[in-house]
Amino acid sequence: MAGLARNLGAQGIFELLYRYCARDFRELGHKSIYVANSWRTLQAIGWQHAEPVLRSLAYAMLDRTGDANPAKSDLPADRPGRRNLELRAQIPANWLEGEINPAATSEILQAIRQGSSIETSEKVVELLNRGVGPQSIWDGLFDGAGELLMREPGIRSLHAVTCTNALHFEWQHCGNDEIRKYLLLQGAAFLPLYRGSREDKGARIDQLEATPLKTTGSNALEEIFADISTDRLAAARKVLAYLKENPNPTDLINAARVLVFQKGRDAHDYKFSSAVLEDYQNVTPAWRDRYLAASVFNLRGSGNADNELVKRTRAALNG
Repeated sequence: MAGLARNLGAQGIFELLYRYCARDFRELGHKSIYVANSWRTLQAIGWQHAEPVLRSLAYAMLDRTGDANPAKSDLPADRPGRRNLELRAQIPANWLEGEINPAATSEILQAIRQGSSIETSEKVVELLNRGVGPQSIWDGLFDGAGELLMREPGIRSLHAVTCTNALHFEWQHCGNDEIRKYLLLQGAAFLPLYRGSREDKGARIDQLEATPLKTTGSNALEEIFADISTDRLAAARKVLAYLKENPNPTDLINAARVLVFQKGRDAHDYKFSSAVLEDYQNVTPAWRDRYLAASVFNLRGSGNADNELVKRTRAALNG
């Protein structure tokens, strides 16, 4: 990897990494997250810093979390990736030319709720062969990740959102058609694994109904973020109502960001919020408001305590 960093361009190196970061489900999807965020970071700080970052990524891609050598084993974490290497051959040559189809997005959601990894990937291939465009499939993956967050907020479902964000980012920046097919199929295969064996209590992102707000304007935002600290489902419903009246979500997004900086506790707060607020723009209008509404199940509310950094900063300024 050190040799590649000195002799191969950034795009060529990362296209290699896109293939390997998505091949297994170890570490809750962090391999894809590492690669996407390393690319973002190097774009900001400069390629002169690439070599140590790429060496670290190479180690991360090879990590097997104590498992036997996957090259000589048939392990659950590797099976979806191996199957999808074969399955992508069934995707039509004109797969990028399909049409937006909200009904197909609903089919993806249903597959994520009930299907296995392989069944969900097969549903993707079926839809592409029916002339459905990848955008409608990504809509289903984004909202499917949001629904998992609604079903059981926590570290596992949080990574369903951030891993889907990373795979889509890599899909957007990859120029290799075969790797792009693979990233899409793996995005579909991973989401049922985040579902695990948890009981389905009926949380449905496509059945979420708007609840009218008691206030308007900036007061409406205060109402929503107060509810996040006490009743996240009520807050999600109010987000839907707010977005119907305010189609431009800039004020809502900015308010969410301020609270992340003020009340965030660890890297996951920053990683999650940046993924959601970025991907809102990557979901089609028919589905994006529901995706943003589901995010309140892991965003910070105004009733949460300030983090220690904010407390120390205020103390210093007041001193």
